[in-house]
Amino acid sequence: MNFLQPGTVELWMASPYVLAILGLLSFSESSFFLIPPEVLVIPMGIAAPEKALWLGLFISLLSLFGAMFGYFLGQKGGKPILKKLFKEKHTQSVENLFKKYDSKAIFIAAFTPIPYKVFTLSAGAFDLDYKRFLIASMIGRTSRYMILMGLIFFFGESIRYFIEHQLDMVVGISTAVILVMIAFNKIAVPFIEEKWLKRSLKDILFGWMK
Repeated sequence: MNFLQPGTVELWMASPYVLAILGLLSFSESSFFLIPPEVLVIPMGIAAPEKALWLGLFISLLSLFGAMFGYFLGQKGGKPILKKLFKEKHTQSVENLFKKYDSKAIFIAAFTPIPYKVFTLSAGAFDLDYKRFLIASMIGRTSRYMILMGLIFFFGESIRYFIEHQLDMVVGISTAVILVMIAFNKIAVPFIEEKWLKRSLKDILFGWMK
């Protein structure tokens, strides 16, 4: 996180308002800010592993509120606000993902290291269904942060290197595998059934149980 000055996190950790700073980071990162809450919540959790799960719930909730605010900003500002904040190729990529995956794109952004604010603002600008947006955001953000803080709760300092250097890679690969499975189920399975089978794969595999 080289956009932070050396010693910044240590100053935040020593502040009596550290929880408020963490809440502000969690809220703002989901809608307009660059610094993710992980830069602060990871050292906070390692310093007090018994509080890690509560910190995970806290940043999940504030991040969800930030996502709601981002959706509102995108809805009010429309596509012009996206053009001011992000490059055209980025907003076009997000729009294509919405067309292809709908609210699943929100879950992917909420769960992975992909910049989430691009998706919350875009969801409002492209008028994605608000209820589906909220559910996908809640599941994605809570899953990401509770897995992160759950690892700290159970393993403490010993898991730090994995979290800081390898966790995002594992999450990214897992998400890619899930997307491939979804695409296979939607495209390849119907093609196979139509071309070569007279029954669905589901009936072939599980029909004997009926």
